[in-house]
Amino acid sequence: MKYDKIKKTLVDFSFILPALVFFLYVIIIPLISGIQFTFTDWDGMSAVKHFVGLKNYRTVFHDTDLIQPILNTLLFTVVTVIVINIAGLALAMAVSKEFRGINVMKSIIFMPLVVSLVLVSEMWMYVYSDFFSLLGIPSPLIDRKTAMLGLAYMSIWRETGLAMIIYLAALKGVPSYMYEAAVIDGAGFWQRFKNVTVPFIAPAFTYCIPLWLAAGLRQYDYTYIATSGGPGHASESMAYYIYNYLFPYDKVGYGQTVAVLYLAVCIGISNIVTRMLRKREIEL
Repeated sequence: MKYDKIKKTLVDFSFILPALVFFLYVIIIPLISGIQFTFTDWDGMSAVKHFVGLKNYRTVFHDTDLIQPILNTLLFTVVTVIVINIAGLALAMAVSKEFRGINVMKSIIFMPLVVSLVLVSEMWMYVYSDFFSLLGIPSPLIDRKTAMLGLAYMSIWRETGLAMIIYLAALKGVPSYMYEAAVIDGAGFWQRFKNVTVPFIAPAFTYCIPLWLAAGLRQYDYTYIATSGGPGHASESMAYYIYNYLFPYDKVGYGQTVAVLYLAVCIGISNIVTRMLRKREIEL
């Protein structure tokens, strides 16, 4: 019996072994190597890596150039998380009722998601520069105050369709008799939404909010393609800041230090938000 149990355990483990090996090779080993680089002044090219101890870590906490990328990333994340989730839920509620042409409407709303991030950036660069100019509106990407909001709208346009699908699936799971009972009790739209809809779709919030929180914190593509961090670092995200130090500036030791610390912060924020949302699920 003991042999059979061990054999079954080994067979079960063999199913996850390929994924585990891939995870170790692609994620864990590079991460450990990256942490080692934080204690050096390696430029990414030479074979020589001078040990500098905690110098890079001390530099991070005195680097005032980090303030702008942090603020930019927070602005992008807050705007996209709020707008994508609110717009996605609103659209889901709008299309939850069956009517003629509903499938076409869902497809149109979801369609931007299949467009690559690079193409989305190129499309909106054209819209901002050419179409907006016809209306006498300056491109938001050329203004320091609106550059990050211009990038945020690209993400909102592309991602809202996915949020709609997730929330729509959650809305389909809300029992119709709950709404009927609420109507009989005289509950208005807002009361039905607050006391019936929100508690039943709470798991969707737990999935969607951390999803776009993580996407916002690691935002890189829109900045790289559309603005290259400009004008004057006004749209430089943390991911783009780290990229610059790893490659164009050839300061891998310092860039990797920022990356490791930023990873720890992102993991911490994601865990806190997820725990809060899951706790809210239980309370509801």
